[in-house]
Amino acid sequence: MIPKIWRKGIGSDDKLPFTEHLEELRYRLIVSLIGVGVGFAASYAFSQQILAFLQRPMPTHLVFIAPTEAFFVNLKVALYAGIFLSTPLILFQAWKFVAPGLYEHERRYSFPFLIVSTLLFLVGALFAYVVILPLALHFLIAQGGELWQPNITLSNYLSFCIRVIMAAGLIFEFPVLMYFLTKIGVVTPEFLVQNRKYALLAAFVISAVLTPPDVFSQVLLAVPLFLLFEVSIYVAKRVAAQRAVSDEPEAG
Repeated sequence: MIPKIWRKGIGSDDKLPFTEHLEELRYRLIVSLIGVGVGFAASYAFSQQILAFLQRPMPTHLVFIAPTEAFFVNLKVALYAGIFLSTPLILFQAWKFVAPGLYEHERRYSFPFLIVSTLLFLVGALFAYVVILPLALHFLIAQGGELWQPNITLSNYLSFCIRVIMAAGLIFEFPVLMYFLTKIGVVTPEFLVQNRKYALLAAFVISAVLTPPDVFSQVLLAVPLFLLFEVSIYVAKRVAAQRAVSDEPEAG
């Protein structure tokens, strides 16, 4: 017999045992993997064009040193592109998995959550491509000086590029993470405000590691990171205020 969740998903008022929650998680993972597979199939024909686009921040030519390297790089590019294209579907499946544990008025935020999460990830990925990658690559390659000539392979560059882009995309999801942590009471706005100075220090440390040793480049990266933290404080305050309003009737 086909499980209920495979037909219509868990309802908002369903009370299910642990095994049913595992079945629901399995269903959401399978749907996400199907989305990645479709994205992979659609992207494979354009893998070289995608790699050429990713290669633009690179100041030197890339090489491959094994007969199969170019083939596997094309597969990896298509896979990463499939994951990137299916990000909205993955986020939606994650939301549908946690939505039954939320209040009715919170479940109405599913579409805004999907839009905001996707936009934040795309902004983070774009920021990495336009700002972080050029600065980091020029700085790192310059460390070779005149003694060593860069001879970077396709696979090494792709791994580095994807790590930076994915990391930036996930970092820009920080306000969404703070929304959920504040919602369940793990984080409070007061805690974030009290640690604002440490967040500022962390932003400049991260920018100092990723950028050339000049003030302009460091500020160019540190300011957006710190603004992201400020947005998280605003989100946490809004969530805390909503929780206070919803708890008032119970207190009365």
